[in-house]
Amino acid sequence: MNEVTQARTAACGTAASSLACGDIKARLAEEDRQIAQCMGRVKTKLLVFSGKGGVGKSTVAANLARFLASTGRQVGLLDIDLHGPSIPRLMGVGHQAVSVRDHLLEPVRLDDHLALMSMGFLLSSDAESVVWRGPRKGSVIRQFLREVAWGDLDVLVVDAPPGTGDEPLTIAQTIGHPAGAIIVTTPQDLAVDDVRRSVTFCRQVNLPIVGIIENMAGLVCPHCGQSVDLFKKGGGESLAQEMETRFLGRIPIDPAIMLASDQGQAAVDGRCPNAMAQIFTGVVQILDHQNAHTGPRSEQLLGAVSPSAVEPRLTIAVPVADQRLSPHFGHCPDVALIEVDQP
Repeated sequence: MNEVTQARTAACGTAASSLACGDIKARLAEEDRQIAQCMGRVKTKLLVFSGKGGVGKSTVAANLARFLASTGRQVGLLDIDLHGPSIPRLMGVGHQAVSVRDHLLEPVRLDDHLALMSMGFLLSSDAESVVWRGPRKGSVIRQFLREVAWGDLDVLVVDAPPGTGDEPLTIAQTIGHPAGAIIVTTPQDLAVDDVRRSVTFCRQVNLPIVGIIENMAGLVCPHCGQSVDLFKKGGGESLAQEMETRFLGRIPIDPAIMLASDQGQAAVDGRCPNAMAQIFTGVVQILDHQNAHTGPRSEQLLGAVSPSAVEPRLTIAVPVADQRLSPHFGHCPDVALIEVDQP
């Protein structure tokens, strides 16, 4: 192939890639419109985060959704922990087949006030694993936001996987306002160090923080009544003070919570208020305070936003091989990175 032919071939490949990138931008813009339309029917979004796995984040998310629904609110619970979906078991519904109506996924209804969606409902069995790279996970999360028939909701509770990676970033940048983060930690320094990064993450993506919950804060002996601080005590409260955000309260280690979670039952019994119920009551008061205020600053009432927060942008990785789009993301020699503004 002579130099002229090579130059023409390269130019054609570049033009094709540019055209394809334009098509991708148009498709993403349409998806953004659909997400905004669907999430626009949700009054408030609460994203439950943790910087570390095993701190009880999913248990908090599940029981928060139940508690909010018990107040008469219309609540959705979205599980975006794609690799370890816990919500089906925690809510006692197990493996469910999801139906499709009018090109939308029908959420699994627990009752008249609470609807669920989880990757666990879309797997063929409880043993099936999800082996995906970041772009595929981001695409599925965006699909959950635009193609689930939530209808009109007072609150959408999102159970996010631990850390500050692809899934939390996608949901934080895409879900829209008003939204706020509830961050769960355990008291020991090892967990607090990771959760501190979650606080910073929320501020970097301009996501208000509702507050921090300290889980597994002490065990009361059922025999002598004395409290044993298995994982220390006060780490979550100290972190809230350090990061200048709300401390929502402590939840002690309670075998009743473990049993209720394994059986898919509520760990909060309204007839016998416990520490978890008191924390959730505080969250409800925050939501009521927010809903009582309107105007341009109403979305800030969920929590303080760092003055140094940056405007979120979405970065898309497009696989490229020989200056052309490649259908195989995992085997392509190069990628083209495209940044687009969020709506």
